[in-house]
Amino acid sequence: MRSLAALSLTLLFLGAAVVMADGVGKGIGLYGGEWSPDPMSEYWDPKSFHTPRTDLMEGVYRGEECVDCHEGITPGIVTGWRASRHAAADQPVSCPACHGADHQKLILPTPETCAGCHEKQHGEFMEEKRFGFPSHALAMERAVDAKHFVDKPKAETASCLHCHSVATKCDSCHTRHLFSAAEARRPEACVSCHSGPPHPDDETYYASAHGKLYLAEGDKWDWSKPLAKGNYPAPTCAYCHMYGKHQVADKAIWKFGLREVNPNTSENKVKRAKWRAVCRDCHDDKTAEEAFSTLDKERKRAWGKLYAMEDLLEDLRSEKVITPAPGQRPAYPTDFFDSIWPMIRIGFLEGQASAFYNVSLIERLYFEMWYFDNLGAYKGAAHGADEFVNLQHQKMESSMKGIRAEAARLRHSGKREPGDLWLKGEYTDFNRENN
Repeated sequence: MRSLAALSLTLLFLGAAVVMADGVGKGIGLYGGEWSPDPMSEYWDPKSFHTPRTDLMEGVYRGEECVDCHEGITPGIVTGWRASRHAAADQPVSCPACHGADHQKLILPTPETCAGCHEKQHGEFMEEKRFGFPSHALAMERAVDAKHFVDKPKAETASCLHCHSVATKCDSCHTRHLFSAAEARRPEACVSCHSGPPHPDDETYYASAHGKLYLAEGDKWDWSKPLAKGNYPAPTCAYCHMYGKHQVADKAIWKFGLREVNPNTSENKVKRAKWRAVCRDCHDDKTAEEAFSTLDKERKRAWGKLYAMEDLLEDLRSEKVITPAPGQRPAYPTDFFDSIWPMIRIGFLEGQASAFYNVSLIERLYFEMWYFDNLGAYKGAAHGADEFVNLQHQKMESSMKGIRAEAARLRHSGKREPGDLWLKGEYTDFNRENN
């Protein structure tokens, strides 16, 4: 089994792998003692970081009074609220219901605030945690529990929370103060986060037959209709992934392309049945099965290429020719485990650290093949964008060529010391002194 020793020792030392600094900050997560929140943190995670302002005007106000005042101060917010279902209810849900009435104890709403009325939606969303990573409900935890979140400058990690805050506030998909379900049903609500090299959902959806139909006709569709059979000429992100539930992780049959799985397990058979039920809204069973078969074949082809490169890297690791070698690199300040057993990063269990720095060129090349080229191929296959699949497999083959060339160079040059250039420098010194 690949990386079994690494996995076993990781589990053995998991409790010892977290080392906190002495009162550096009041962050959250595994390394919360190592970082401090900045002003934007209260908007990304209000439950953890928002503190009511006591420098505001005093008084306890009714909703009508809030609206009268804020029509002049923040008219856009009032316009959005007036157009919402909150305002149109027989008993309007106004400002105090979400923010409180005492002006010196105002809060920013959290998912728990919304759960006071939307118990079903909140419960389904939180239930998503049982499917593990990746999932919306665990997105913030995924960010702040990562070593690089602590070790890299805040300017490089602030943008992470823009998307990962989907776990800690409800306005990521249906924006305040309108909170429109119709708005959240459109693909744009999803692609503001689901875009870019690791997850090109936007490119692959828009390149598919479904996406092309949406681009041509979507502005004419009635988005007030629920996500149900017959209501839409073509599916969108929410139609397929949220169909019937306020969660998106319950039907992931290939773990989003990040790891190889057995499609014939009982769990995956149940998930595939759920997918086919959605496909049958427009297609017959044969068409749906052909789509699954195409996806499975693409995954088998992709993992054949990835495993070939993993085998090559493991050979280089045993030959001790990868430079700079583990132990020659500046360790993550929070990585106690790596200081005991520094390793070359290969594959799903080890390779995600290669996204950032502190690795050799060949590790980074493999990471980009696995995390960018491979995931692009998976997303294309999953969304039915055949041309995109072919393009990403061409990129994988180009990456394989680059990895093999670097392997040949390392073997030819032999093991050598990296020198001070790797261990010292403006960026490394700044991180060591300031993070």
